[in-house]
Amino acid sequence: MKLENFNQLSPAEAQAAIAHCVAIPAWQQALVAARPFSNPQQLLAEAERLAQQWQGAELEQALSAHPRIGEKAAGEGKEATFSRSEQSAMLDANGALQFAMLAGNQRYEQRFGRVFLIRAKGRSGEEMLAELQRRLNNDVVTEQQEALTQLREITLLRLKESIA
Repeated sequence: MKLENFNQLSPAEAQAAIAHCVAIPAWQQALVAARPFSNPQQLLAEAERLAQQWQGAELEQALSAHPRIGEKAAGEGKEATFSRSEQSAMLDANGALQFAMLAGNQRYEQRFGRVFLIRAKGRSGEEMLAELQRRLNNDVVTEQQEALTQLREITLLRLKESIA
């Protein structure tokens, strides 16, 4: 979608147009309220500024819409389509790598009580597994910050790909 079109949408339509970027309605609403944007850089800067405010509650809210790494996202909506594309390296990985990621996901969820989140776009399955294994050594506070950083990266990439 062109930025000019995004600027002209009703608030509800604009929020719907960016809902697939992250499942945090307050962020969506704040970004929509900040319109109009004069250029894509201004949009991304405001999106990032708003995302820097996220903490644990927003992370948990956003994770409700993220499948595990290695699991195919269900549905035909924009978010599921983006997720399948982003995770294609893991979805196409060999059985041993997929099994290792499944086991790592289980250990991660037992340790941190939530789904492992990583920006999958541009990463190989091996890289994602290595990051999961490294992050299993994090303390709870450090891991929450790493997960929030990954969530911000995912969100901004999706926004950049959606509005030009």
